[in-house]
Amino acid sequence: MQMRRIALVICEGETEENYINFLKNKYKSPIRVVSHIEGTKITQSLVDSRTRELKISRFDKVDIFLMYDMDVPAVNEKLMSCKAELLLSNPCFELWLLLHAKDQKATISSDALIKELKKSSPVWRNYTKATFTDTQKSFLNLNSATL
Repeated sequence: MQMRRIALVICEGETEENYINFLKNKYKSPIRVVSHIEGTKITQSLVDSRTRELKISRFDKVDIFLMYDMDVPAVNEKLMSCKAELLLSNPCFELWLLLHAKDQKATISSDALIKELKKSSPVWRNYTKATFTDTQKSFLNLNSATL
């Protein structure tokens, strides 16, 4: 029997999960990607529970990722106690989106980041958390090389 690769991505919210789904569609990887929105209740026992739910066999390899913003110190402490690869945004997920449009190296607050994203390109002018328009997906697709 051949080993299957599975990526379990536990996300803070809908925006992160929608981005993961965008990447799944874009790259059509043979790796099975499973995402769950868990918000601030992340713990090692929750990670273990989500891993068990995958019904993996001894031939499967599961990589576990936690995709979270770093703007809530109490959540950061919980993340550090979990056995998983961390995909962290500092301060928030919209930084990932902004990096598709411009090189952002300076420290920036979450509110300022959203404003900067909206003025970075016309496609982001009407950005709403947790949703991507087809135009925004096309922009992300065309500008993936900047990541």
